[in-house]
Amino acid sequence: MNRPDEQTSDDTKSMIKIGLISDTHSYLDPQVLDFFEGCDEIWHAGDFGNIQIAEQLRKIAPVIGVYGNIDGEDIRQEFPLHQRFEREGLNIWITHIGGVPGRYCLPIRQELESDPPELFICGHSHILRISRDQDLENMLYMNPGAAGKQGFQSHRTIIRFQIDDGKIHNVEVINLDIEEEEAAE
Repeated sequence: MNRPDEQTSDDTKSMIKIGLISDTHSYLDPQVLDFFEGCDEIWHAGDFGNIQIAEQLRKIAPVIGVYGNIDGEDIRQEFPLHQRFEREGLNIWITHIGGVPGRYCLPIRQELESDPPELFICGHSHILRISRDQDLENMLYMNPGAAGKQGFQSHRTIIRFQIDDGKIHNVEVINLDIEEEEAAE
């Protein structure tokens, strides 16, 4: 499993702001750039669609991501299948196809049971979900839903949150369709 650069000193800890996105499928809504402005990192849970999505997001903040089932070789060369790392004292695992609490994919389920992260992030389903898994040490599960236009989702969503001293704060779900409608009025 790939592990992005980890912070090495407790003295450098400070709150960080994360933008979480998935399933863009080669479409990056211009609103995302505004909503992720000021984020310290952007995490993409797979199905970028093309490398230009990562390049656009990098104009805002460093991107940590994983490839999804529709991603081609260009994405797969740059982003791994799994990312397991720590930020601000929080143990995180990002993958694209992970399942849902109570119905995780194999062999992910085996590793989750033996070494659960504090935050497990996946995409693929296009269904927004944030919940705690009581069976896995109260692990927080996040699926940001889909931000792209491909798929059956009824809403296009992204998430913003902050991490401070091993805790997640100020979780915001942003419905891009509602924001788009309000901007048009």
